[in-house]
Amino acid sequence: MLAGSSKTERFAWFIYVFAVWDIFYYVFLKLLLGWPASLQTWDILFLLPFTWAGPVMGPVINSVSMIALAFIIIKVPGDNTFTVLTAFEWFLLITGSVIVIVAYTREYVVFMLNEFSFLELLNPASGKNLIEYATSFIPSRFDWDIFISGVLLHWLAIISIYLRKWDRK
Repeated sequence: MLAGSSKTERFAWFIYVFAVWDIFYYVFLKLLLGWPASLQTWDILFLLPFTWAGPVMGPVINSVSMIALAFIIIKVPGDNTFTVLTAFEWFLLITGSVIVIVAYTREYVVFMLNEFSFLELLNPASGKNLIEYATSFIPSRFDWDIFISGVLLHWLAIISIYLRKWDRK
């Protein structure tokens, strides 16, 4: 974040570094452990607030999108002013991100809601049964349609930023 001269550039450097780290995380796991077997191998991405699961290809696609977004913000010349994202571009990025998160968490949430109410899931006092049930979750189907729709919104924002900066050139 120290590399940027504006909030937007610092954001861009942050997502760039995170995306490169994420890709090389999988590269090093493959080199050191022989895992993942393929880009379709399932991975547990996060555990909070719900389990995020998806094929390795999902985070790799997200990382490529983040690198492209960072590159457009930092490297594509404009009128030498700071890149400021429009409200519409932020809307596309945030909405796309929420949709991608839904793709990663949907199967787990549906699995848990088959056994517990939403309030029970939010209450840590729900106890041992909730944890035991959660540990039996095995992801089986990734919602590519939902995921791709979120990624497309990200790319619409990236293209919008690029075109706006290109017009200033």
